[in-house]
Amino acid sequence: MTTSPAQAPTTTDPSPPRPVLLDSAFLRLWTGTTASGLATWALPFVLGLAVLERDLTAGGLGLVLAARTAGFLGAVAVGGVLADRHSRRAVVLWSATAAAVAAPLLAAGLGRSLLLMSGAALLAGAGQGACRPAFQALTAEIVEAGQRQQANAATTLAVRVSTLTGPSLAALLATVLDVRALLLGIGALWLIAALVPGRGGRKPSAGTTADTRTPARASFRQEFLDGVREARRHPWFVAGLGALTAVIATGYSATAVALPLISRDRYGTEVVLAAATTAYTVGALGGALVIARWRPRARGWAALAGLAVYGLAPLSLMLPVHPAVVVAAYAVAGMGIELFNVPWFTATQREVAPEKLARVSSLDFLLSYGLAPLGLALIAPAVDAFGAGPVLLVCALTCFLAPAAAALVPTARRFSPPEDVSRG
Repeated sequence: MTTSPAQAPTTTDPSPPRPVLLDSAFLRLWTGTTASGLATWALPFVLGLAVLERDLTAGGLGLVLAARTAGFLGAVAVGGVLADRHSRRAVVLWSATAAAVAAPLLAAGLGRSLLLMSGAALLAGAGQGACRPAFQALTAEIVEAGQRQQANAATTLAVRVSTLTGPSLAALLATVLDVRALLLGIGALWLIAALVPGRGGRKPSAGTTADTRTPARASFRQEFLDGVREARRHPWFVAGLGALTAVIATGYSATAVALPLISRDRYGTEVVLAAATTAYTVGALGGALVIARWRPRARGWAALAGLAVYGLAPLSLMLPVHPAVVVAAYAVAGMGIELFNVPWFTATQREVAPEKLARVSSLDFLLSYGLAPLGLALIAPAVDAFGAGPVLLVCALTCFLAPAAAALVPTARRFSPPEDVSRG
């Protein structure tokens, strides 16, 4: 006896998918994405070494990093439109190549021309920003729907491992290579990101709408606004993005500013800073491993709960607790952020119309990461004006309440519309 659509079971994936890293197409994409993530992380660290070697001033470092951020924000929206208008693979190629070209320009300007370094950093940020939505959309083209959560977990796992081991590796390389050579190494990583990934296939995602591709002659502005309209078609996405933006702009920014101060002033040692930062990354690694196979029925609520636990980080800094409690809070926060990130990316790849996926992803990066510098800029004056305790309390409450409010949106329970409950 067959089962009618109305009686379809509401379970998630019936059997575990085979390891996605056995797929050569995804392995190439994963290698390129990992290389781009490592290069993105490495640049501020290597430029910090240049400050230590007096090839760059602290003020110069701030200007160069600000230029990179400006390039990222300026290019991420344009990159999303280009990746939907043209081949996602081509956008990855040219944007990553632009970032690779920026590396030797940074090396040439080091100690000689701050203007050249700032321009190169602007180019590097633009390449980074343009390739992010293209990588997201390319994942949906290359990886089958049932394997995307595992694929996204594998990618974020690689990024976290790079973050954990990168400082030691860079410090080791710095004993035998100068900063200019390290910058050229960053350029080589971007070349890997540009050249290694293969072509995608424009695979349609299950449950997405029919092709409503914007006419090729539409303006960039019109095509970006079409992406905004697509995002608004998914209430869970709008609510989740609002919660993510609030958590990053408050919780992440508060801990970035307050953790070093509290480690020094309350505990009298920088060990707490180092231990909490490491615990966050280790927790994120654990979260990525868990979510690679875990398929909660209420996947949206589970993801938002993971996002909300970031509030434990500012809460632990507000209270006079043992240092071990701070470290544990950061470990839990790191795990929670990955329990959110992986289902979030997977749901976006599944639910958004394939021909608009890059634009919607660019909107995600533009708001969540774009407002982070604003949060960082406002936290320090707020601490000076009101004290660390009240500011950390507001940040903790925001981290708890914003995801809770997002969970009240009807489609947030599964990060999908009600008619999709049979799809898993």
